[in-house]
Amino acid sequence: MPWTKVYGDKAEFEKMAGVTPGLRGLTYREALLEATAQMLASDQTVFVLGEGVDDSAGVFGTTKGLHERFGKDRVIDTPLAENGVTGIAIGAALAGMRPILVHMRVDFMPLSMDQIMNHAAKWHYMFGGKVSVPVTIRSIIGRGWGSAAQHSQSLQALFAHIPGLKVVMPATPYDAKGLLRASVYDGNPVIFIEHRWLYEHMGHVPEEAYTVPIGKAVVRRKGPDVTIAAASYMVYEALRAASALSGQGIESEVIDLRTLKPLDMETIFESVKKTGRLIVADTGWKEFGIGAEVIARVAEDAFYDLKAPAARVALPDAPTPASPVLENAFYPGKGHIIEAVKKMLVRK
Repeated sequence: MPWTKVYGDKAEFEKMAGVTPGLRGLTYREALLEATAQMLASDQTVFVLGEGVDDSAGVFGTTKGLHERFGKDRVIDTPLAENGVTGIAIGAALAGMRPILVHMRVDFMPLSMDQIMNHAAKWHYMFGGKVSVPVTIRSIIGRGWGSAAQHSQSLQALFAHIPGLKVVMPATPYDAKGLLRASVYDGNPVIFIEHRWLYEHMGHVPEEAYTVPIGKAVVRRKGPDVTIAAASYMVYEALRAASALSGQGIESEVIDLRTLKPLDMETIFESVKKTGRLIVADTGWKEFGIGAEVIARVAEDAFYDLKAPAARVALPDAPTPASPVLENAFYPGKGHIIEAVKKMLVRK
């Protein structure tokens, strides 16, 4: 799909995202591919498995050509057997390997829920910390061109609810590369969630291997009037909203959560103490979601810093429609965030 249809003006988008001319740039997909290739080249315990990882498209380009460089015994195409393949990855992790398991659509990860929830998440605790399960499970979310109810869900809150799992959602190419490496070497099972609308996003990515700390948010834009905490693709919707609001004299502070579990509440508390207002923008459903968790923690530990009730911008409580017209009505974005900010600022 053309860049402009998904993102709008490319130059404006890259300026908003902090892309600096002259620095080495990669797309989000290229950053994931480079991180994976570097780990495969330097560590024999790392291997990749999943449906279609050796296809010519290479999972939206994120594993493209890796089977040719490193062999099919380290980049392994698997059958359509999500639960069994997840069990293999967990078993390999228990045996000392560092598998990167690719579930191309998060919608089908519930087929592996027994392995993820009852095994990967619990072995470290059940054996008194003497056993680690260093498995990284990549999966893809995001709206998609009529993908509808079974192929476009955002299930991050489902996995974040489970003790023993970590959940990361990088929004930039820099973070995609650094958080993938951090996930593989964390020693715990990590659910690594990518939004398909981010794959063409270009950003600065150093060539050398590096990590981005799991559990640390980052402030993407500073402002004194309202805090907008966002995850994954919604970071860019929040930045667009902040840019539009700035033209009306309203300055927003935008926080990229980066990691959902563990949540970096200190960064959020610090921002809310300054602004007194909080909006959480998520790609998932509003009810029982990430926004509810963030706001609940603020209510518990920073309630008196709030000048107005906090708000959530997220999906309505309904399955995703297939019609493009209904999709446009279903998915929240820049306009919904602007509306929430203005409503909050006029509230007495």
